Amino acid sequence: MSVTVLGVDGTTRPSAASARALSRATLAVGAARHLESVVLPTGCRRLELGPLAPALAELRAHDGHAVVLASGDPGFFGILRALRASGIRPAVVPALSSVQRAFAAIGRSWDDAVVVSAHGRELGPALNLCRARSTVAVLTAPGAGPAEIGAGLAGWRRTLVVAEDLGGRDESISTVTPDEASLRTWREPNVVLCLRDTESVAPRGWLAGGEPWPPADGWALAESEFHHRDGMITKSEVRAVVLAHLAPRPGRLVWDLGAGSGSVGVECARMGAAVVAVERDPAQCVRVVANAGAHGVDVRVEEGAVADVVPHLPDPDCVFVGGGGAAAVELAAASTARRVVVALAALDRVAEARDVLVRSGFAVDGVQLSAARTVELPGGGLRLAATNPVLVLAGVR
Repeated sequence: MSVTVLGVDGTTRPSAASARALSRATLAVGAARHLESVVLPTGCRRLELGPLAPALAELRAHDGHAVVLASGDPGFFGILRALRASGIRPAVVPALSSVQRAFAAIGRSWDDAVVVSAHGRELGPALNLCRARSTVAVLTAPGAGPAEIGAGLAGWRRTLVVAEDLGGRDESISTVTPDEASLRTWREPNVVLCLRDTESVAPRGWLAGGEPWPPADGWALAESEFHHRDGMITKSEVRAVVLAHLAPRPGRLVWDLGAGSGSVGVECARMGAAVVAVERDPAQCVRVVANAGAHGVDVRVEEGAVADVVPHLPDPDCVFVGGGGAAAVELAAASTARRVVVALAALDRVAEARDVLVRSGFAVDGVQLSAARTVELPGGGLRLAATNPVLVLAGVR
């Protein structure tokens, strides 16, 4: 048994290696459109790909030379992983991937792009990356396509480029807003490019997909790294503990309720999470926008009372409550979040907040944080200056 996996892109002529593999084939496996796109030898048996397990069994049992036809690059979110996992070690002749072709169609470099797959997976993590990052390519599937992505991006400033039937007879490229995408019916297959800015191009970096997480200059940044009002900011020592309990990461959505200057939300965005900051003070909302811009991240800011805003937000994975009172804790506990972290300066609110979380099914830990920082004395020595103590409640559902 020998197997060659051939990438098919619908436009380029088969390479010499592809032609040689096809000429020897006694079994060809692939989607109907791929089987129709190649010339097979007389007597070659065709197996249209449906459920994967029967096809893998046929390939393992086949005595001759088999070819497996796949879209684009079979090693890029393709069938190659499943073949190798089943014990088949094929030769591979790739073609252009759909992501390469989509970016080429709009004439844009894509080494800054994050590529995610919603094919056979939950759409939520892919959506959250689209909400967090400036350049994302999404490999779609029925029920997790341009319309669903567009609906999920309501409230975020994005442009979607939808590439339909790449390499096929009905290939088309559409540039639309998320709202426009949500209202249309799209041909399969397609790939979606989600862009924060269609014109600007990120500076050339050293790592495909942009800078890695966690950020290179650390986290729990000094208060001086943020615009804030009269010291009204979550202190860096508290932020360090809060971030540890929230566990923000790419693919997750964080609510920052009672965001103030937005230091926690900005730090979560620096860790790769999508973030919605809710704050009722217009001046503080401006500070959140300024702080997010200063650190090169995207934080969606919603101005208004927590109780008015939260019912209209997409479901979170984790919530930080820095303000908003008891109502904010109630709404956080009632959400889909698996993790809720509450920072409290007033002791009389601790028991109530903890009770709300426990009643909602959270296991709750609490810690009082009281830091003393070194301060230089006029004579050159050091003394310790205490910061105000804060109690952090961390709930895990």
